[in-house]
Amino acid sequence: MHSEVITVRTGTRPVVRDITDEASRFVTSHAPDGDGLLHVFVPHATAGIAIIETGAGSDDDLLTALDDVLPTDDRWRHRHGSPGHGRDHVMPAFVAPYATLPVIGGRIALGTWQSICLVDPNGDNATRQVRFSFLRG
Repeated sequence: MHSEVITVRTGTRPVVRDITDEASRFVTSHAPDGDGLLHVFVPHATAGIAIIETGAGSDDDLLTALDDVLPTDDRWRHRHGSPGHGRDHVMPAFVAPYATLPVIGGRIALGTWQSICLVDPNGDNATRQVRFSFLRG
């Protein structure tokens, strides 16, 4: 298995950051024409990985949906950090911190409009680590 960690700057506001290009570069360097599985994992308690369309508003819609389901108010028992930060710790139960994707012929087998995205609602941390792992088939 090949594995590598990248750093992604997410800033100080909730964000959906497309990391498909980074994942593709990783796959190309470790399996230029091979088949297998790409596993993407974010080792943080307040971030997740989503496979969604970006650039047409879906990324903002995801953040809005998370705000609707998990409001940033004072209902949360987990209270350190910025107001409503407790919801950030619940979010990975809704947007998992990992995704596993097939790699066929050295390319990630995503659908036409699908992207691999880091979802980070936590403005308290401006950078995140993402681990890519490739298991040859």
